[in-house]
Amino acid sequence: MGLVSPHLGRGQTTTGGKGAKRPNILFIMTDQQSAGAMSHAGNGDLSTPSMDLLARHGVSFTKAYCTNPICVPSRTSWITGRMPHQTTVTFNTDEHGIACPPLSPLMKAGGYATGYVGKWHIPHDAHDKDWHGFDFVAHARANRLDNDVPGAVEEFLQQPRTEPFFLVASFVNPHDICEWARQASGMGDTLPNGPIPPTPDPDNCPPLPDNHAIPPDEPSVIREHQATMPRVYPVRDWKSDTWRQYRWAYNRLIEKVDGQIGKVLESLKRSGQWDNTIVVLTSDHGDGQGAHSWNQKTLFYDEISRIPLIVADLRQKPSGKSDDEHLVSMNLDLFPTFLDYAGITPPPGLPGISLRNLIDHPDEVHGHPFIISEDDLHREWGASGGVYGRMVRTDRYKYIIYSEGENREQLFDMEKDPGETRNLVRADNMNTVLETHRRILADWIRDTGDFFPPPSPTA
Repeated sequence: MGLVSPHLGRGQTTTGGKGAKRPNILFIMTDQQSAGAMSHAGNGDLSTPSMDLLARHGVSFTKAYCTNPICVPSRTSWITGRMPHQTTVTFNTDEHGIACPPLSPLMKAGGYATGYVGKWHIPHDAHDKDWHGFDFVAHARANRLDNDVPGAVEEFLQQPRTEPFFLVASFVNPHDICEWARQASGMGDTLPNGPIPPTPDPDNCPPLPDNHAIPPDEPSVIREHQATMPRVYPVRDWKSDTWRQYRWAYNRLIEKVDGQIGKVLESLKRSGQWDNTIVVLTSDHGDGQGAHSWNQKTLFYDEISRIPLIVADLRQKPSGKSDDEHLVSMNLDLFPTFLDYAGITPPPGLPGISLRNLIDHPDEVHGHPFIISEDDLHREWGASGGVYGRMVRTDRYKYIIYSEGENREQLFDMEKDPGETRNLVRADNMNTVLETHRRILADWIRDTGDFFPPPSPTA
């Protein structure tokens, strides 16, 4: 059983480059933003007018997940349309051979003007335009760049051209919450993309989440990993007051990047291209925000692995729809979607699907029956930790397994327990559900050549 749907979208049957006027595609990516970290998603502790504007104009996929909840593997995955174990980039690193070619050159070959502005974090030289296919590249580095992105986007959009464009605008925030956590723990650091207001008293900050406690029977490798990296996870001795202030600061960083996105959208309006542009907004992964007493990323809890994904077709009347049904693998599904809208035939064998059919015909087509995410609990930058995890998300359940340690498995009923507080692995009435998810993962490991040891009935 593979992560493939028979509905690959219209782009598979077109030749590209001819026919009706093709849309521009503007892809906006934030960093470390959870799916619920937007005001239109029901979060009353922040205000995101720019993201809300896109949501009103498009479809928000609320069951969108990343293929690996950490920066470099996730970004390498989206640009190749392949799983991290296939790209061989499973941990954060500056230099690493990528086993799969990028899909971005297909946009250029299909007649699009191509541009990339902002955070890169792919372990290949951003100046190698022959590899990635972006002719316009600006501020493609790891950090200290958010203030530079809108101006470079404006420069790209104001260039005279007759062909449509494919432009990536990639931001760092709210990733600066990593540095804020170190500041709060007395480790010293600065916010690389600019300050936020002074932190108020805890009583004036958001409350702790209902799932703040570490869940029972959590895999032992999770807290072992946390303990080995004190600068990444400086939160182990935090009291509730500091966690509340952390959540306040995270919201301010979301608002900060929302303001930058607003500048990008204003540039799009000034360019005269608003009415012929598809805007896609997402993030590479989320942040723990104190759920399960976790900051940062890496794990499979929903705050971390579930990300925002909005597809706004500005050629259409505002729809403001929410797709709460279809499972989306963001990194795998983005490029089939881009190629579909561009009228470019995708290469054979891509595991992702185009979201266009789900948007245009949501009651007639099917998405993924399940999606997979991977992680690597690496101990230091540039090296694997040798401890791996896999997640299977089906319509109702989430199954997680790690390659070693005690309590290696987790099973959550996402309808009854969306906070992932009750591990059902040992529940007698869950044996059939558990075995089904083990089998899904085992078949997928076999079909995709994954190196992860397949689960057994006694995993």
